Amino acid sequence: MLNDIPHCEFMHAHPDTIEKIKAAMPDEDTLIDLAELFKVFGDSTRIKILSALSSGELCVCDISTAVGMTSSAVSHQLKILKNAGLVSFRREGKTVFYALADDHVMTILSQGLEHINE
Repeated sequence: MLNDIPHCEFMHAHPDTIEKIKAAMPDEDTLIDLAELFKVFGDSTRIKILSALSSGELCVCDISTAVGMTSSAVSHQLKILKNAGLVSFRREGKTVFYALADDHVMTILSQGLEHINE
């Protein structure tokens, strides 16, 4: 209920505080990019794939088997993860190996798990 939410008794903004907040706030384009990044993390299938890749580089067949999905479904999700800059890949002959793009991806996963397990 709205009345149960803590709020100011009277409207009185603190200009110095507001200026500090505005100075520290990322620009609108950056906020949109960040929201898009978090949307990619908003799918449990993609989280499962990222979790599998946290153990190291894997080919699509290994990822498919590990997460219990078809190679086609995994490939579709890998394309989304690659476009978001969360996974990288390399070719070795006809085989493509995928890995987490960088340590930031692992940090995001770890921090998220730590937060929900508190």
